[in-house]
Amino acid sequence: MLKVAIIITAISIVLLLIYGADVAAGGGTEQGFLLFDHKIRGMVLGITGSALPIIGYFISKKEPSKILGVMIIISGLLIVIGSTTFLAIQSTVEKENGMERNVMVEFVPVIIVGAFITALGAIKIKKSFVRIN
Repeated sequence: MLKVAIIITAISIVLLLIYGADVAAGGGTEQGFLLFDHKIRGMVLGITGSALPIIGYFISKKEPSKILGVMIIISGLLIVIGSTTFLAIQSTVEKENGMERNVMVEFVPVIIVGAFITALGAIKIKKSFVRIN
């Protein structure tokens, strides 16, 4: 299961990098180089990119792997850094379809998920240093 975990975590990193590149290309607007808006982009790339390293951690929980731990940390940091960067360039309240939306309320949970994923990666690395008898 370790190979599967590494593969799906690598897919997560690729999805998160594509997501970040699309947001950067759009300059923080709703449209980047992908042909769908920010909501679809978040659901397809963001949720999938967040779920895969968590799945990777749990399917390989008993198998030590420093490489997987580092990859999980990278996924978590991409989420935290991307969300924090987006918050830094956006106003905290935006108008969408005539209604105000609080961007902080939307992105603080995402940052928490990213921190959780980073912690899972650290746990994976720590467990990899423990000698298994």
